[in-house]
Amino acid sequence: MSIFDVVRRLLRAPRVDVPSAAPQPAAAAPAVATKPLLDRRGEQRASASHGLRVLIIDDSSTIVAVLGKMLRQNNFVTTGAADAETGIEAAVRDVPDLIFLDIVLPGMSGFNALRQLRRDPVTKAIPIIMISGNVQATEQFYVQRIGADDFMRKPFGRSDVFSRVQRLVESGRLPAHAAPRAELLTNDDVIAQPDADQDFIADAGTGTGTR
Repeated sequence: MSIFDVVRRLLRAPRVDVPSAAPQPAAAAPAVATKPLLDRRGEQRASASHGLRVLIIDDSSTIVAVLGKMLRQNNFVTTGAADAETGIEAAVRDVPDLIFLDIVLPGMSGFNALRQLRRDPVTKAIPIIMISGNVQATEQFYVQRIGADDFMRKPFGRSDVFSRVQRLVESGRLPAHAAPRAELLTNDDVIAQPDADQDFIADAGTGTGTR
């Protein structure tokens, strides 16, 4: 048999198809656990109890009036004092739940008033928020840290006021009641600024300095 006969026989042989392997199903991706989304719109959060008594010590009648209105709109009871000496007497006579204390005041400064309030057993535990629009007084406050619970810069709005109140509630410094989270932080459209016609020169430690 010649080589040509062999080639022709191979060409005539029937083609044998080799079955291909059946495709394997793709492996399923592992399930990923997901956390359910929480709807916090109705979440209850502790806020300051209604009827808390707040003493505002500031020589600006505008600050006393505007801050007092903000607080009363949220069911606080407010009183005001135009100087440190009057404010300390009021705090001893009728102990408030919270004091807003201006740093720069005529006569005794807010810093000295704070020291006196902290030394008196009757008033030493009262939460005190210092307030000022004076840059030097602000810097001195942050340097000294002489016992105040918080600081608020003038001018301020409702959110500035009630965010600080909320922090005191959450830290246990003020009594609380359950209330919707957004109850105290709405209508932030009233801004309290220092009176331009009541600026004076006073030193923050002795009662003389720029407001």
